[in-house]
Amino acid sequence: MEAPQDQPKTFVEHLAELRKLLIQTLIVFVIALGVAFFYVDRVLVWLEIPAVRAGLGRPMVLGAGEVVRVYFMLAGVTALGVTLPFLLFQIWRFVAPGLTPRERRVALAYIPMTLFIFLAGVAFGYFLVFPMVFRFLIRLGAEQFNVQITAGNYFGFMINIIVPLGLIFELPLATMFLTRLGIVTPAFLGKMRRYAYLVLVIIGAMITPPDFVSHLSVTIPMILLYELSVSVSKWVWARRQKNPDDPVAN
Repeated sequence: MEAPQDQPKTFVEHLAELRKLLIQTLIVFVIALGVAFFYVDRVLVWLEIPAVRAGLGRPMVLGAGEVVRVYFMLAGVTALGVTLPFLLFQIWRFVAPGLTPRERRVALAYIPMTLFIFLAGVAFGYFLVFPMVFRFLIRLGAEQFNVQITAGNYFGFMINIIVPLGLIFELPLATMFLTRLGIVTPAFLGKMRRYAYLVLVIIGAMITPPDFVSHLSVTIPMILLYELSVSVSKWVWARRQKNPDDPVAN
């Protein structure tokens, strides 16, 4: 029997509800993993395009075990992407009882926004950053070595680039959320700008080849994302000061 809606739940009841939501999310992930596993071969053809264009052909495998590992790697990433909206919805369900009706609607709107922005970052990484970095490294290696690449190394390298970029693209949305909570202010972001630029330049140097054009092609968009975050924070903060009851700002 559920606790009455007008009475606060105990700590144990909250833990039980959280456990239920996590189990439901795990079930969705396992189902998505099973379905994705049978479609990995179609995804492989698409993801191998950068390797083919770099003149390497299709990545090779060194044994049956690596085939299974690659399949589960790609199926797992795909399943995580499919499960992400459901996980965010479960989080919203867990915190919704403590929100006002207007706050619930605003918080619910963050779910599709989060997914869309993450996919935009992944697309930026796959179509621009990864091919550029991959071709540079292959050409560099071909000057001294006979370059061959395994499927595990290839797809692992790809995931290590595009997934972090997807997370970096969430910066404006995260800033908007933190400003609404009063944790971050436009003044703080402006004060930290020089340090943020330094961090972004270092990140850009870590995931791109050491040539100036490649570095700028990644670092400049990340700096623009930071400036967009500052603008979003100013907008939310202004609405928060002007109208404390505004559901967008509070």
